[in-house]
Amino acid sequence: MNKRQALDYLIKNNIQFQLYEHPAVFTCEEAEIHCKHVPGLAVKNLLLKSDKGQFFLVVLPAHKKLDMNQIKKLLEVKKLRFASAEDLMRLMKLEPGSVTPIGLINDKNKEIELILDNNVKDAEMVNFHPNVNTASVSLSKKEFEKFLNSLDRKARIIEL
Repeated sequence: MNKRQALDYLIKNNIQFQLYEHPAVFTCEEAEIHCKHVPGLAVKNLLLKSDKGQFFLVVLPAHKKLDMNQIKKLLEVKKLRFASAEDLMRLMKLEPGSVTPIGLINDKNKEIELILDNNVKDAEMVNFHPNVNTASVSLSKKEFEKFLNSLDRKARIIEL
């Protein structure tokens, strides 16, 4: 899925957003440098896979470090690792470095459970890649909720 398809989805579902172009960013550190002009909460998005083949898209503020032991307990799984590039492409049609909740529009079988840190859910404005890491879209809290509703899926809200 490309940026145009992601933006078309948002437009088709009447989700208001602001688009910001920037150099490709692969890490939160790079985003800090190249995305200073993007208002709102910067997040990191991690596609994780359990030992039983369950997938979780964990979205948390960019400044937070994910405690793998804590998340395993919260998700009630014994083992958890990053999903492979092949899993990412099969489930979300995304390349590594471009993981975003917007990629869930391609998860037609709803194989991925969305896990949101409570700070992301409560943010007045939040930023995501539109399926490419050379741009960001800013969504207000209301518009992010509208986006989640458009997917017809519930997010699990937890404190990470």
